[in-house]
Amino acid sequence: MKLLFDENLSQRLVKRLEASFPGSVHIELIGLRAEPDQTIWDYAGLHGLTIVSKDNDFRQMCFVKGPPPKVIWLSVGNAGTDAIARLLEKSVTSVTRFVADADESLLELDLSGNL
Repeated sequence: MKLLFDENLSQRLVKRLEASFPGSVHIELIGLRAEPDQTIWDYAGLHGLTIVSKDNDFRQMCFVKGPPPKVIWLSVGNAGTDAIARLLEKSVTSVTRFVADADESLLELDLSGNL
């Protein structure tokens, strides 16, 4: 279950979440910083990555285009990297089910514990 962290999230998430989400990458680390959302969308689909973002644009794209790729939308406001990492760590089971479901395109996670 490989994730692609959008540029609005810290690069530190890749290392922090390696045990839970091995093979994940960050936009910055693969040279896609400041690229158009469509380029990132295409890259994720081609490489079997699930986009993780706080950006509403990817959320909207999944409604219009459908999977692949899939999108995990973090409704976390200005939460820091540690809070986001904890949220994703506690959501591994939900993320695993989401990624395995061919019909689902969007998983919204928030800090209130609502999945």
